[in-house]
Amino acid sequence: MNRRDFISKTALGAAAITILPRHVLGGNGFLAPSDRLNLGFIGVGKQMYGLLNQFMKLPETMVIAAADVDSSKLNNFIGEANKLNASKAAHQVQGFGQYRDLLAIKDINAVIIASPDHWHAMHVVDAAKAGKDIYCEKPLALTIDEGRAMVNAVRKYKRVLQTGSMQRSQYNFRQAADLIRNGYIGDIKEVNVSVGEPVKECDLPSLPAPAHLDWDSWIGPSLYRGFNPILSPALGAPEWSLWRLYHGFGGGYVTDWGAHMFDIVQWALGMDHTGPVSFTPPDIPMAKEGLYFTYKNGINVHHKSWGSFNAIQFLGTEGKIEVSREFLRSDKADLPKLQIPEKDRKVYYSENHYQDFVDAIKKRSKPICDVEIGHRTATVCNAVNIAYQLQKPIKWNPNKEVFDSPFANNLKGRAYRGKWDYLDF
Repeated sequence: MNRRDFISKTALGAAAITILPRHVLGGNGFLAPSDRLNLGFIGVGKQMYGLLNQFMKLPETMVIAAADVDSSKLNNFIGEANKLNASKAAHQVQGFGQYRDLLAIKDINAVIIASPDHWHAMHVVDAAKAGKDIYCEKPLALTIDEGRAMVNAVRKYKRVLQTGSMQRSQYNFRQAADLIRNGYIGDIKEVNVSVGEPVKECDLPSLPAPAHLDWDSWIGPSLYRGFNPILSPALGAPEWSLWRLYHGFGGGYVTDWGAHMFDIVQWALGMDHTGPVSFTPPDIPMAKEGLYFTYKNGINVHHKSWGSFNAIQFLGTEGKIEVSREFLRSDKADLPKLQIPEKDRKVYYSENHYQDFVDAIKKRSKPICDVEIGHRTATVCNAVNIAYQLQKPIKWNPNKEVFDSPFANNLKGRAYRGKWDYLDF
């Protein structure tokens, strides 16, 4: 047996959790090793603290290790994780500057990934190879080709992957999806989505990187450029990292918030395993909104400001539904609180995105936002950016995952730097 097979098989065994009753093991609050899901955290910036708190609320979880190329962020995160561990078994968290050292720990059952988008493919593929189940922040993939490779790797190694599209576990969006799927506003004719601007080129000046940050490792598989604090702010900085706005690292707000809102459109319209068939940019050169994409059934989804930010408007033949994290409203006043009959077709039910991931690990089942779903949503977002870049209508075959344009197909992937290869699985 080679090393890769050994790692895969031993980690698979570790992930097969046996749940025993607490009263048998030692009373309320007691966490036995057989009742534990050991977690490793990769990319421990600002986003990861919310994930840490959510996962540590679950009785089964324990933090084993964390990895980040910024030693100041890593050390701070370890301190916070140790505090949360103390309420369970006081396990001391190991820290690593390189994520592959974390993946080599056989006792880790699952990894939580909140690295910048340009790292997602490598982190997911390598985690699957190491036999770890995976929670990965959205958007799942920086490019369409990376997303398909991530699906293939997860399937090959029989891993559970939950995409961090936690809106699917929130009432507003679940209710909206159920109402739309069951025709409560008639046939959907048009959808409007307000999520912000597409990706832009990075023109930030290069500055010296701080000593606590391994900048070359932060860049990783992407084409090299110099450090700028806007891309990776220091620990304690009030602003969020804005790598998400720039080509090569993120996909602009089209992928950052689009991965949330276009995801709900896909879900509500029953398109989780397919996608649009065409993308039409606006006629105005360099416009940052106005594109629309079209499904095979003729429904158009418009990327435009329509009155509420980071929100969706569904227009049907018999009414409308508008939804965001802050509201669910309709011109039919009873719909937001309507008790949907059991006979109606309902979407996957989850009230806790993180518990749903843990439950899927236990059952070896697909969670509410499985890797294929995450890939399909990311594909929509990435195709929107491609159409804006080309400034021409393009057709998309969601079954074959190809465009009708060679220029568009060239943008499905990207060049990788150095030793990194997301297809090595």
